Amino acid sequence: MLGLQRQSPPSWYKDRVREELHERRAATTSLQKLSETSDVFFAIIRANYDGFAVRKMPPFVASRHILVYAYMLGKYTSRWGFYRTAAILCRVPHSHSVREVVNPGKDSKLHEVALRHQIDPPPINTLSAACPGSILKKTVVGLYGVSGCGKSFLLEELKEELGGEEFDYHEGATVISRLVPGGLSAFQKMDDREKISWRERAIDQIREDTITGRVALVVGHFMFWDEYNKTPQLGWTEHDQTTYSHILYLHRRMDDSNRIRSSISVEHIRKWQQVECDQLRLTCLEHKILFSIVPPSRPEIAKLLRKFQRNTEEYNLSCARHRLDEVVREVAGPGKLKTMLVMDGDRTLIAEDTGALFWRLFNNTVKDAENTGGGKDPLKELFSGPFGYSYAAFVQAALLYEEVDEKQFDDFCEEVASAVTVHPEFVSLLVQAAECNVGAVVITCGLRLIWEKILKKTGLSETVKVLGGGRVKDDLIITGEVKAALVARLRTAHGMYVCAFGDSVLDLPMLKGASQAIVVVGEERHRSHRMDDALLKAIDDEGLQACQVLLPKTASARLNVVKLPLVSITEGRFLDSLVSRLPCRLHILHATNKNSAKLLMSGMRDARVAGPALREVHRRVGWYLTTEFVSELIGLEEYPIPHVQGPQTQANGHRLRDENRILIVALMRGGEPMALGVNEAIPLAPFLHAKCPEDIENRHVEDQKTIILVDSVVNSGKTVVEFVRHIRKLHATIRVLVVAGVIQADSLAPGGALAQIPTTEVGFISLRLSDNKFTGKGTTDTGNRLYNTTFLR
Repeated sequence: MLGLQRQSPPSWYKDRVREELHERRAATTSLQKLSETSDVFFAIIRANYDGFAVRKMPPFVASRHILVYAYMLGKYTSRWGFYRTAAILCRVPHSHSVREVVNPGKDSKLHEVALRHQIDPPPINTLSAACPGSILKKTVVGLYGVSGCGKSFLLEELKEELGGEEFDYHEGATVISRLVPGGLSAFQKMDDREKISWRERAIDQIREDTITGRVALVVGHFMFWDEYNKTPQLGWTEHDQTTYSHILYLHRRMDDSNRIRSSISVEHIRKWQQVECDQLRLTCLEHKILFSIVPPSRPEIAKLLRKFQRNTEEYNLSCARHRLDEVVREVAGPGKLKTMLVMDGDRTLIAEDTGALFWRLFNNTVKDAENTGGGKDPLKELFSGPFGYSYAAFVQAALLYEEVDEKQFDDFCEEVASAVTVHPEFVSLLVQAAECNVGAVVITCGLRLIWEKILKKTGLSETVKVLGGGRVKDDLIITGEVKAALVARLRTAHGMYVCAFGDSVLDLPMLKGASQAIVVVGEERHRSHRMDDALLKAIDDEGLQACQVLLPKTASARLNVVKLPLVSITEGRFLDSLVSRLPCRLHILHATNKNSAKLLMSGMRDARVAGPALREVHRRVGWYLTTEFVSELIGLEEYPIPHVQGPQTQANGHRLRDENRILIVALMRGGEPMALGVNEAIPLAPFLHAKCPEDIENRHVEDQKTIILVDSVVNSGKTVVEFVRHIRKLHATIRVLVVAGVIQADSLAPGGALAQIPTTEVGFISLRLSDNKFTGKGTTDTGNRLYNTTFLR
C-alpha cells in the first residue's frame, strides 16, 4: 500500500530490526513501549514483504497485538501522508513518487528526505512543526562545582537576572528536604542506597515539573569529598544522566556567607575540583550531556543560559539562512549571481584540519590544558564518541572553544591561519571565478575566525565570504545538515547553479544537493577514512553524481575513476562550465581498446554479416555493454535465490539496482537488436520502441529511476540530444544512459552536440569511440544491413 522502495544490501533490513529492538528494550513508559513495539513489527513486516525474512513475526494474539497493529497503521500512514502532502504543497515535480515513512520529528531525517526529493527545507520544516512526532526535549541545566564555590549564591543572582517567565530554579538539597519525611536531617542519617533512591526521586520530580520550552536550573553535587577521606562519595545518579541536558561547572571557590562550612585547604579544593572536572566531563560525554567549565560570572552565565533557551536547532538553521542571504547580497553587489561555488574549508581548500591544529597549539601552550581533556584533541574524542556528528556535538565543540581565554583564542586563530596554505589550484579558480561573476562562499563546521584570517592572508577576503561559527557567542552552528540546507536555499530561493566542494562524510548531504558535486581528494594521511564507504553508498544507493579532484595531483584517486571521474579545476573548460551552468564533464565509458571489443566489433564491421546474423552480434554487444559498464554506473543489489545444493543452503544473487524501474528505449529501427541484448541482461526492465522523442510519454517515465536509450550508431548526436531534452521536460532529474555500438568522438568533444546537453549529466556507453566521421547510406547504413534492406535508397 505504501509502495516503499526496496533497500540494499540485505543487511539494511537486519540493521533496522536490530535498532528497533534496541529502542524497544530502552522504552520505559507504556506509550513508548507501544510506539517502539509498532516500529519493530513494521521493520519485520517490511523485510518479509521485500523478500528478506530476517525474523519471524510473533503469533497474533488479539488482546496483546490489536492495539500495536492499529498504532502502527496510524503512525506509518500518517508519516507517508505527511511527506506526500509536503511534496505537493512544495510543488515538487513527480510528487506522486515521494514515498517515505521516516520520523519527520527528527530534523536530520527530515533534511535527508528533503534533499532526496528536492523539497525546500524551510516549507517542510514548517509543516513538520505540526507533526505529532515532533517533541521538544526539556532543557534541564545543572549548576555544579565543589562545595563553597558559590552555586547557591549564583542561583539567587540568576533568578534576579533572568526572571521567572522562561526559567525555573531548583536547589537540589531543598527538593530532597521537601520530599523526604523528616527533611534533610532524616536524609543525612540514611545509608548510601537510600540516599541514592531519594536523590533519584528529587531529580525525577524536577524533570516532571519542568514545562517544555522552559529552562530548569538545578544546583547539584557530583561528589562529596571530605579532606580526611581518601576517596570521594558520589552524589550523581543514573537518573541525573538521563535528565540533564547541560552541566555548567563553576571552576573556582567563592566565599558564600549564607552557609557555614568547615575549613577546606586550597590544595584539597584544587584536587577535588580537578578530579570532579575530569570525571564529570567524561560522564557527560558518555551520556550526551552538554558540558562546559565556566567562571562564576553572573552576566556571562546568564548570556549562556539565554542561548540554551533560545538556540534550538530550528532557530540555528533560520540564522544560517539569514546569514547566507546577507552573503549573497554582499557578494552579488548590484548584479545578479547565477552561479555559486560552495566550499568546505578543512582538508578541502587546505590539506590540514584547522581544529586539530588549534587544539595542538592550545595543549602545547596552556599549562592547565588538562581541564579541556588531558592534553588530547578534544574534538577527536567528542566526534568519535556517543555524540557522533550530531547538532549537539557541534554545540559541545562550541562550548569547548568558549572555555579558552579571549585573547588566547584570537592569538591561536592567527597562528593557525599563518601555518596553512590554500591549495594554489583553488586560489587560481577563485580569482578567475570573481572575474567571471561567479560567487564563492566557504561554509565550514570549523572556526569562522580562522577562515576569515586565512582568506585575508591569501588576498581572497573581498570576494570569498565565510559562513561558520566556532563559539557559542557566534550564534551559529554549522553541521552537515545545515550545509545541505544552505545549498538547497541557494538553488531554490536564489535560483543559483551550485558547484559544491567537500572531502568528508559531513559534506555528502551538501554534495548530494548541489547542481554539481566535486569530492576533493588529498594525500592518504590527510583523508577522512570513513569517506570511501559512505561515498560508495551515496553513489550506488542515493543517486549522487560527482567528480573528484586530486590535490596534490600525485594523490591516489578515491574508489575508481568510473564511479568518480577525475576533473581538473584549473582547466578553462571547468570554469566555462560554471559560467554556462553546464556540467563540467559527461560519463563516457567505452571498450575501444579492449580485446573483447575488438572481437565483438569484427562481426559488426564485416560486410558479409547482415540480417539475423548481424542482429545477433548487436544483441551480444548490448548484453556485454550492460554487464560491463551499465552495472558500474547503476550498481548492483542482492536478492535471494534457490541454491543448487538445496533449500537448506541460503544464497544471494545479484542484479542491477532497482532493475524493474529501468526503462529501455530502443531508438527505431537500428537500436532494437542491441536493446534486446540490454533487456536480456536486465530482464525485469520495461521495454519501449521509439521512432521520435514524443513516443516517450509521461506515463512511461513517472515511476522510473533510469532511462537507457539504445541505438546502433551515434553520429552527430543530434537525435540523442532531442530525446534527452524531451525526457528532461517529463522528468528533470531521472538518470539517462545512452548505449550504442559506435559513438563518433567529435560529438562528445567540447562543442559537440552531446557535450552541450544541459542541466543534468548523461552517461554514454559505447563499444567503440570512432574518429571516422563517415555516415552510412544505402548498402552501408547499419539499419539496412540489420534488416536486409540494403536495396532501398
